[in-house]
Amino acid sequence: MTDEVVYYNPPGARKLTSLYSHVARVKAGEMIYIAGQIGADRAAEGGDFEAQFNEVFEAVGLILDNLGADFNAVAKLTTYVVGAEHIVAFRDLRDVLFPTLFKGPLYPPNTLLVVERLGNPEWLLEVETVARLPG
Repeated sequence: MTDEVVYYNPPGARKLTSLYSHVARVKAGEMIYIAGQIGADRAAEGGDFEAQFNEVFEAVGLILDNLGADFNAVAKLTTYVVGAEHIVAFRDLRDVLFPTLFKGPLYPPNTLLVVERLGNPEWLLEVETVARLPG
C-alpha cells in the first residue's frame, strides 16, 4: 500500500453519513477511469440487489488487479442505483464490504445518485471508478 491516494476530511466539512470521505488527495501519476460496472451476470436473479452489488465490486476489483492496483488506488466512486428503495441496502452492504477492500479507516469519495433506470431494466446499480495506478 502506498500514500499515492490519501482520503481526507477537512476541518469544518460536513459530518459524514456513511463510509466515504470528502476528499481524495492524489499524487501525480497515471490515472484510470473505469467505465460503470454493472451486475449483468446476476441481473436475471430476480432483482437481487445484493448479488448485483457483489458482482459490481468483484468486476471493479478484477480490473484493478489486472492493472496492478487494488482498491486503495481508488480516488473516487460514482454509484447509480435504480430507485430510492435501494439506498439503505447499498449503504448496509458498503458498510460490510468496504472495510475488507480498503485499508481504512477512511474511504474514497462516493457520489450516490438515484436514477429511473440503467441501460437494461434488470440492472439495479452501476459503479464508475477513478483510480491512480501505482508507480
